[in-house]
Amino acid sequence: MPVGTITVEMTKQGLKNGFVHGWAVGLGGLTIDLMLILALYFGFASALALHYIQIPLWIVGAGFLTYLGYDSIKNADRDITPANEKTQKSFFITYRNGLLVTASPGNLVFWISVFGAVLSQSYSSSSTGSFVVAAIGVMTGMLIHDLGLLSIVSVSRKVMSRRMIQWVSMMAGIVLFGFSLYFLYEFIVSFIRLV
Repeated sequence: MPVGTITVEMTKQGLKNGFVHGWAVGLGGLTIDLMLILALYFGFASALALHYIQIPLWIVGAGFLTYLGYDSIKNADRDITPANEKTQKSFFITYRNGLLVTASPGNLVFWISVFGAVLSQSYSSSSTGSFVVAAIGVMTGMLIHDLGLLSIVSVSRKVMSRRMIQWVSMMAGIVLFGFSLYFLYEFIVSFIRLV
């Protein structure tokens, strides 16, 4: 699995607030991914590929990732819950962040180009049964990735100092800024192509 915005946000939340909050981000991501599988199944992938639908998504995604990056850097020293304490952060806020990060155009393009090709090939090859098997395989792979990543983060969190977690949060913010710049670039390129 390539490192993307959801992996960065899962790692950051897992280090700062523990396994459950990293998992909440992952569940938000899996929710959107499941919705995209259903959209592919019902033939909506072609609508997601339209430029006039992607262009607003690119700019909204850039704005949201800029906000997350800024928040990661600004609040790097806040909301860190030691491994032996219970976190006060809302599960649903981290779940919402997972939903919003995964609903970004980068993820949509990834789904349409990579998984969309695999799933649409399995859909057209014989019956809907092969599509369902391929979709379950994709979701299972993503679930294994999330659980594996968060297990490593959870163990690492126990041996990391507060200062180390702050640095990781700041680096995550910088990476999220990088993704937002990429989204902004894609917005500009898509807008120029449309005009």
